Amino acid sequence: MQGYVGAIDQGTTSTRFVILDRQGRLVAMEQQEHRQILPKPGWVEHDAAEIWERTVAVIEGALRAAGITRADLAAVGVANQRETTVLWDRSTGEPVAPAIVWQDTRTDVLCRELGGDVGGDRFRAATGLPLATYFAGPKARWLLDHVDGLRTRAEAGEVLFGTIDTWLLWNLTGRHITDVTNASRTLLMDLDTLEWDRDIAAAMDVPMAMLPRIVPSVAVYGEGRGPLEGVTIAGDLGDQQAALFGQACHRPGDAKNTYGTGCFMLLNTGEKPVPSRHGLLTTVAYQIEGRPTVYALEGSVAIAGAGVQWLRDNLGIIDDAAQVEALAATVPDNGDVYFVPAFSGLFAPHWRSDARGLVAGLTRFSNAGHLARAILEATAFQTRDVLEAMEADSGVPVSVLKVDGGMVANQLLMQFQADLLDVPVVRPKVAETTALGACYAAGLAVGFFADQAEVAALWQEDRRWEPAMEAGVRNRLTAGWAKAVERTLHWVDEPG
Repeated sequence: MQGYVGAIDQGTTSTRFVILDRQGRLVAMEQQEHRQILPKPGWVEHDAAEIWERTVAVIEGALRAAGITRADLAAVGVANQRETTVLWDRSTGEPVAPAIVWQDTRTDVLCRELGGDVGGDRFRAATGLPLATYFAGPKARWLLDHVDGLRTRAEAGEVLFGTIDTWLLWNLTGRHITDVTNASRTLLMDLDTLEWDRDIAAAMDVPMAMLPRIVPSVAVYGEGRGPLEGVTIAGDLGDQQAALFGQACHRPGDAKNTYGTGCFMLLNTGEKPVPSRHGLLTTVAYQIEGRPTVYALEGSVAIAGAGVQWLRDNLGIIDDAAQVEALAATVPDNGDVYFVPAFSGLFAPHWRSDARGLVAGLTRFSNAGHLARAILEATAFQTRDVLEAMEADSGVPVSVLKVDGGMVANQLLMQFQADLLDVPVVRPKVAETTALGACYAAGLAVGFFADQAEVAALWQEDRRWEPAMEAGVRNRLTAGWAKAVERTLHWVDEPG
């Protein structure tokens, strides 16, 4: 009997393959990083062919580590960095340009042009999203405008568009598909119909012929090939929706925050999309085949763990990301130093592409410990901004925050987060819930797991941080953060 399910977790900086048993236990995980290509300020690219090579390698490595073969896998699901955009040749399967990463800001002027007299909310009623550099549709349009001959080929159906899940599923099954969660991040899908909006595609000048078919998140997509020859491929979720699913946030009002390269909070809002009035995104949480779609509110922060990487790679203050906690702990507080990581502008709830990164409050007293602490605290401050907007939109106060992702191993950050939010922060036993969510989706699609109740029963608490900060201290810190954020605005001149 096939006793395992697997998941490809394709993230911004690395690709993982995870193998899970029927009790929800992590049997094996293999991970490899890929290059971050930075050709110009504000530009971030990946090599999609390299990502596929890494995917093959981690699948094979995890199977070896588990001591099993692909025949032992009941199904394999996919979770992915969401808005990153890939265009490839239908005949050869080769990418026709570098993949444009979700962090990339080159479409800023284009987004302003698309907004026209209406502005950034031109497509929000249909898509739940503002016009922003974050999303995939404008990235596809940019490539069509700037790569010679590409538009003509795309209109003829010779060039295909997809986010990373689509690229992986194409290589694994030969099908050109994407699930509703990823489609909801393109600025091209209608949230109510769950179909591509022809009027928006026409306004954005993205040919319908290049768009994949939209499918449910929990469904069977086909039989695998290559490294997963003969394995059922089932389950596809954008990484943050996968984490929501992996955290068993199946009920309206359940919320989670993922601390990775960026920081992403999602709140399950049930079977009807909730429009945001406070700078959040209305998005699809997941769709199980044959059942109503579940929606979410999301607050997206561009730079979280990437700030620690910047401290390591650009400044050389630490040699390894794990050292940041010890360095931050050498000082009792931030020394009135604030770091606003607006490297790609500010995402939710501000949506200010004119902002740029800032370190404020430096004196001769300031040292590397204060900077390290400010970088960690920036993630918590941004999370607080998002949580306040989320409570205002939903009308439901969040009583506990489930957390996951690589940064939740940092106990100093998690305690500061609980203090700043004034609510408990809870970490599950398996913190890599993105991969878990994709495993659960795959398992549910093929009956490996009976239902969502069985999946929810697998979730277990590992650690809880209770708030312990005085209100006066909290108010002083948040006021300092707000002042620092204000200083980042208008740094980049607006067009015209």
